[in-house]
Amino acid sequence: MSSAATSYQPVQVLESTRLLYDLLYTPAEYENHLERYSSGLIFRLGFGKTIKTGDEELVRRIMHVVHTVERVASPGAYLVDTFPILMCLPTWLAPFKQELGRLHKEELGLFRQLQDDVRQEMKDGKAPQCWERTFLENQAEYGLSPDEGAYVVGTLFEAGAGTTAAAMMSFLLAMVHHPAWQARLQHEIDVVVGQQSMPDFNHMPYLPTVRAVVKETLRWRPVTAGGVPHQLVKDDVYNGLFLPAGTNIHANQWAINRDPHLYPDPETFNPARWLEPQYPTYREPLTTYPTIQNFSAFGFGRRICPGMNIAERSLNLLVARVAWTFNISKARDERGREIAVPLYDYTSGFNVQPKPFAFDMKARSEDKARMVERAMREAETGDPLAGR
Repeated sequence: MSSAATSYQPVQVLESTRLLYDLLYTPAEYENHLERYSSGLIFRLGFGKTIKTGDEELVRRIMHVVHTVERVASPGAYLVDTFPILMCLPTWLAPFKQELGRLHKEELGLFRQLQDDVRQEMKDGKAPQCWERTFLENQAEYGLSPDEGAYVVGTLFEAGAGTTAAAMMSFLLAMVHHPAWQARLQHEIDVVVGQQSMPDFNHMPYLPTVRAVVKETLRWRPVTAGGVPHQLVKDDVYNGLFLPAGTNIHANQWAINRDPHLYPDPETFNPARWLEPQYPTYREPLTTYPTIQNFSAFGFGRRICPGMNIAERSLNLLVARVAWTFNISKARDERGREIAVPLYDYTSGFNVQPKPFAFDMKARSEDKARMVERAMREAETGDPLAGR
């Protein structure tokens, strides 16, 4: 909920500061840094643990689970997706059942371990407030078994750890290809925020271009391009087509986001469609809109993404802070020629992200670099979980 998401903002500020610091010194490792931000944020919120490098054993294990889920959840990943009758095969004749049984065992074992860690910390009086602790303290009220509770928190991590990072990688790709929009974005941030402090959540109502760039990135390169399947609970008719109860429906995000009546010239990255009145997607006031609340990128109905409010705050803050700190441009080879970057060279799967690409990311000034360094020192000094 929005009220709960607001309480997480200090953690997002801290983790975003760590991200800027990492990008400042090792920009070529941007994928790892973005995944560390996403996983670090959810690890804190979910389990009260700090991720410093992303190489910690628990992090490697849970990220392996995340990538496994993205692979096996992709439509058509297994033949049984096309021929459901294969579910009738006994396990010893069905390799997919054997593999998925093994993967489930690995996943549940990890989620149990994370829950047990918090349970022990509660006994020792050292458990910080986190989602796992909330579950354990209120388990009787929720009516869930320990394993069900472990899965609730664990799958929230799975959903949030990769998606924000993937969206930010598409943002970097957009900035490489559209320097004019980077300049417009930076101009707005410089006017509103200035040079002596970094963007914060208090600035967001006055940064409509930041929010427009975030929303356009999600439209231009949706993370879950094929949508999440929904199952009809009753018979329905759509455009004269009868759909019986039990039908699986995929909301094709790629197609929805390219409706030319709603999004003129849909293949073009154009945040102006959210900022200027001549576009059908424009809404006022610009202190509120554009917003990604209830945007199709997060799904629909009762099954809309429960982390939508957290994701919105993360993306707005990260885009503003990265644009405030860095200039992003195409890399150049040893002869000074720009290295071409494909407009679309993405991974395949349930969630997608651009494959690694070369680009330059440099601090806009020495003063900004020093401010990031100072903010990082202050964050580590004041972080109650710094030693965990």
